[in-house]
Amino acid sequence: VLFRSNDDDVPEKQYRSLWHLANVSGGIAGIDDNFQIETIIWSFNEATSILTVENNNSDDMLQDGLDSGTYDYTILTSGNDSFLTIDGNEYGLLTFTQTGMTINGNIKSTGNEADNFIYTFQLQTVIIE
Repeated sequence: VLFRSNDDDVPEKQYRSLWHLANVSGGIAGIDDNFQIETIIWSFNEATSILTVENNNSDDMLQDGLDSGTYDYTILTSGNDSFLTIDGNEYGLLTFTQTGMTINGNIKSTGNEADNFIYTFQLQTVIIE
């Protein structure tokens, strides 16, 4: 997203949103895994519809979602709801707040399901120089 100052002498600044995975809960086992900020970062490029994941979790016992890499994504809308699809697989209902995002895998565009994961992210906005 580009923002422009009212002062024409000030160059445009580019901002990028980084989504830090903070918690994964749910699933058949009823997990509740917390992550430190900077451990797992998702970055969406709206222009190319590419999701970049940097996953630095080394604990295989924790449910941490996607491995490091790039993924194609789309956002499906149904009424007022938005659903995230990554590499053709629907992950669930997207909910945004001013400080974060939740992906609820129990609520899909095709209806409610059980025993899926809920991913909770904390938002960090950075200026790209």
